[in-house]
Amino acid sequence: MFKFMAYTDGACSGNPGIGGWGAVLLAEKNNEIIKRKELSGSAKETTNNQMEMQAALEALKYLKDKNDVIELYTDSNYLRQGITEWIHKWKSNNWRTAAKKPVANRDLWIEISDLNEKMNVHWNWVKGHAGDPGNERADQLANLGADNV
Repeated sequence: MFKFMAYTDGACSGNPGIGGWGAVLLAEKNNEIIKRKELSGSAKETTNNQMEMQAALEALKYLKDKNDVIELYTDSNYLRQGITEWIHKWKSNNWRTAAKKPVANRDLWIEISDLNEKMNVHWNWVKGHAGDPGNERADQLANLGADNV
């Protein structure tokens, strides 16, 4: 059985502004990394949260046909809490927050939620810029994406 790990990160110069996202995908078997894939992209007018979400979305799209457990690591509490806690209330409130305002980034939340419900994803928070190799590389890819706009 394989184990998949996805490290995702977003970056934004200005908020909103030019942004990038990055993802490092690892396939492990018998405690050995057997495959590595890096993804990145950018947007001209975006926010940091949107880039964090886009990184996770692209990682899930890439891994969508896998039936194995996917450990997704993000340094965004907004993303992790949004998909594991807040989204259930948002859906029951017709995509409104507790303050009755429309949920920001609804389109991205819907796409991530749709994939998340079909996959076996474990959402993990990792401290950013703290030396975790997967998170550091995802950050580099996000910044490279933003630089290439």
